[in-house]
Amino acid sequence: MEVLITGGTGSFGQAMTLKLLKDDFWERIAIYSRDEFKQHQMIQQFGEFPIGGRLRFFVGDVRDLRNLRRAMKGIDVVIHAAALKQIPSCEYNPWEAVQTNIQGSWNVINASIENGVRKVIILSSDKAVNPINCYGATKLVAEKLFINSNTLGRKITRFSVIRYGNVLASRGSVLQMFSEQARDGALKVTDKRMTRFWWSLREVVDFTTRVMEWMRGGEIFIPKLQSASIVDLARSVSDSVPVEETGIRAGEKIHECLIAPDEIRRTSDMGWAYIIKPDNPFFEYMGKEDCLVPIDFSYTSDNPDFCRKEF
Repeated sequence: MEVLITGGTGSFGQAMTLKLLKDDFWERIAIYSRDEFKQHQMIQQFGEFPIGGRLRFFVGDVRDLRNLRRAMKGIDVVIHAAALKQIPSCEYNPWEAVQTNIQGSWNVINASIENGVRKVIILSSDKAVNPINCYGATKLVAEKLFINSNTLGRKITRFSVIRYGNVLASRGSVLQMFSEQARDGALKVTDKRMTRFWWSLREVVDFTTRVMEWMRGGEIFIPKLQSASIVDLARSVSDSVPVEETGIRAGEKIHECLIAPDEIRRTSDMGWAYIIKPDNPFFEYMGKEDCLVPIDFSYTSDNPDFCRKEF
């Protein structure tokens, strides 16, 4: 089996690549990203694995359909992780976010279908639920494109979504920011009421691996995450440095939600994950999940059932 990861030089891509390289089931792991320097760094990091053997690199942008087509030849599974993700940047550069997160996702879909890729997964975000910012809106559209693309072509290619919250210790994460701020003598949060869902990079990789095995096409997979207040998270870095409130930024929410109220009726509890089944009359879903969550289920970051105090 051969797999391609778009945005593969990011924190997730590197962690996922390492896991896949340790499993002989994967004959080739292709990294597709636009940052040549990060690819060079990754080549140095994975020096024990011969480049041109199981590990391949493609310099390219998901906005470039022709390059994606070429990169996907012979690929069985695609993990689409490439995206513009910084909320303020997307707010001030909305068209750039649209071109990468929406048009880029559409290009991934078309290149996958044309090459007969078997499974395609997009990594999404809790920001896609009832979005109030440009980033969340683009991820919502990308989710819709992926789910509805199960009706396209000869239906050989199956598309699914993984939707999750914040990743601890990923590049540019809030933990990294707090560590730097602690050295400067003050931890800065935009609003002390703020709560977020959190999980580790290793958990993201393990969850994605399980979804790759389990998916039938058309599902939105949502991990069972814990949430925490931003103040508690800051205090986990340093409890001796004062916490300062700077004011909420454009596009930020106080609390996040992983399953919209209108999605609850289609949500099943599979024990290891929540799965939102597709709501498309033109697509025959192949899964058999029927363990529906209660109709009053609320998967929000301020729900006490999910809050944690210690890290």
